[in-house]
Amino acid sequence: MFDIITVGSATIDCFATTENKYVKKHRFCYPEGSKILLKKLIFNTGGGGTNTAVSLARLGFKTAFIGKFGSKHNATLILDQLKKECVYSLVKCDKNDRTAFSIILNAEHADRAILLFKGSSDKLKYKEIPKNKLKTRYFYFASMDGQSFRTMKKLANFAETKKIPICFNPSSYMIKKENILPVVKKSKILILNYNEAKLLTKKNRIEEQLKVLKNLGPELVVITEGKKGASCYNGKNKYVLKITKESNVVETTGAGDAFASGFFAGVIKRKDIPFALKLGLANASSILKHYGAKEKLLSWKKALKIINKLPCKIIIKKL
Repeated sequence: MFDIITVGSATIDCFATTENKYVKKHRFCYPEGSKILLKKLIFNTGGGGTNTAVSLARLGFKTAFIGKFGSKHNATLILDQLKKECVYSLVKCDKNDRTAFSIILNAEHADRAILLFKGSSDKLKYKEIPKNKLKTRYFYFASMDGQSFRTMKKLANFAETKKIPICFNPSSYMIKKENILPVVKKSKILILNYNEAKLLTKKNRIEEQLKVLKNLGPELVVITEGKKGASCYNGKNKYVLKITKESNVVETTGAGDAFASGFFAGVIKRKDIPFALKLGLANASSILKHYGAKEKLLSWKKALKIINKLPCKIIIKKL
């Protein structure tokens, strides 16, 4: 029996950092035919499914991962890391396709841009999942589309039949491409950032977004706002995590996964929303200070040491 099975993508992330002169009006601009020298080149594993699996394993849960990738060198790198982190792999390796790959363009004082090759990550079929191994207390659904999203919908039906709670953290491209409402309605916890919530609800105000999303079915709705913090709504109270001091940010990739998995872990272990919001912030803040979506994910013990030192406060009000 697993505590949590995560479902999502697995990628190799290549962080390519250039000089600031190539960022103009919030766009990366490279002259045609030019050769650009990189200041840094860093490789890590990424993907919402494996990022959250590793995060939850470090926070003390017996965790498994469901996804799909190729069978060559990049796939081996991902599988080796999952094994090292004590994450069980319930995956399908595709000998005829390639593992997803991201090129993350960075420059100092600029937000990153991501070039993503999806590979086999969106080709997971429901029949490829070993049903006899789907014994878990919880599911965590990250972002998937195409064939993999259709498989996710079937997993949501399976979870509903077995009364297994789902935490769902979709992405903006998933919301634009797929009808995610069938999965949203079967989820116990829904976590989105502000732009994703706006896409799904067509509302601008956080309060309106929270109410619309809560009425779709989830017991808890969380909307993150980057440097501003996050809000959680349980149908009665709005819990606002307000960040009182900005921390130094090196790279943002993986911070959303770190926050979402941290919040989910806090809800499971403590059933306390303020604590869960702070745990999510602690996990995300650690990621923001380094390159890579997994390297600095917190253990439960380390998270407890720093959680009360965070520059934040919780505001609770009826909504």
